[in-house]
Amino acid sequence: MFESNSLTSRIAIGKGIGALIGLTAFIFIPQFLPDANATLKWGVFLWYIIFGAVIGVFGVMTKIPVLNVAMPWWFRGAYIGAFLNLTIALIAYDTLGLLMLSVFGAGGLMLSPFWVVLEGAIFGFVIDYLATRFGGEGAAIVK
Repeated sequence: MFESNSLTSRIAIGKGIGALIGLTAFIFIPQFLPDANATLKWGVFLWYIIFGAVIGVFGVMTKIPVLNVAMPWWFRGAYIGAFLNLTIALIAYDTLGLLMLSVFGAGGLMLSPFWVVLEGAIFGFVIDYLATRFGGEGAAIVK
């Protein structure tokens, strides 16, 4: 089930790293946003587990289907991570704005909630690197 090159391994690696990222956020969100309720903390924790799983699943794709162009792991992970966190930035714009204000202050450089898109690209890059390194990629992992 958990062979070195399998889709299950990729998903498990992605979910594990996502759980570590989510747990870190779960622990540190109250430090920066004392009014953070349990829904926000659990939502972020569970979001990054799903985030890792989605990046793990996309390891099957090594080409952009419409363009038939190679999609290396470093592009795939960063692109999917950025896209997933863009969704969060659009949905939770106000809450992320308060969090960024709390972390960086009123005159801070990074007040825009859209900085989480860059965060998603970085986390996606790391997750896809580790999932590809230890779980493989391409059609071979499905067989």
